[in-house]
Amino acid sequence: MSVSPESGDLAAGPVAHGTLEAVCVVHALKSDAGPVGTTAIDKRPIDGPVKVRKMGLYADVQVDREHHGGHDQAVYAYSRTEAERWGGELGRDIPAGLFGENLRVSGIDTTDAVVGERWAIGKAVVLEVTSPRIPCSTFARHLGEENWVRRFTDRGDVGCFLKVVRTGKIAAGDGIAVISRPEHGVRVRDIFVGPTLEQARRLLEHQQASGRQLPAKVLRALPRREPGQ
Repeated sequence: MSVSPESGDLAAGPVAHGTLEAVCVVHALKSDAGPVGTTAIDKRPIDGPVKVRKMGLYADVQVDREHHGGHDQAVYAYSRTEAERWGGELGRDIPAGLFGENLRVSGIDTTDAVVGERWAIGKAVVLEVTSPRIPCSTFARHLGEENWVRRFTDRGDVGCFLKVVRTGKIAAGDGIAVISRPEHGVRVRDIFVGPTLEQARRLLEHQQASGRQLPAKVLRALPRREPGQ
């Protein structure tokens, strides 16, 4: 697989390697008390190859594309390490898909992935890290944990959304290679907690140099300089 690096990317070779532990798609739509009235958060692992299309995984569903879908949020990934930390704190298993993730991964960062880094999975698929997951009341109702939105927010292990750069098929057990990583160094976690002015400057400079548009969700999170600063 060959993917040319963008200006301002580190890509002399893969900068990290991991494993795709599970691929998850919606098990069944659930009724929900939120404004949409239904949710596709109930994801479960499936066996065998799964097609990855521009809007996400084949057989998956995006009910609320404004907040949990669209091209920039086509796939949601969560790491085994972060899930195990939650499992220890909550005293329960956190099986793949329970947090609504499509991909459970190990060996690479999700929340601490750099915005714009690209992952090659299997033989063809390339995904690009875009933005953090923002916990909502639907997530809280699904988990049934007290004060869940606040607890998840305070921990900050939110995982990452990705857009699909190259379509293809993936399956549990596939290797993941981080094939490029922007030099700006701004992580998904930084966007979630609120980037600094310096981080915003680096992101915008990278956008201009690479010609790669930042996701709208990231642009909305950037601080604005006050007049005279």
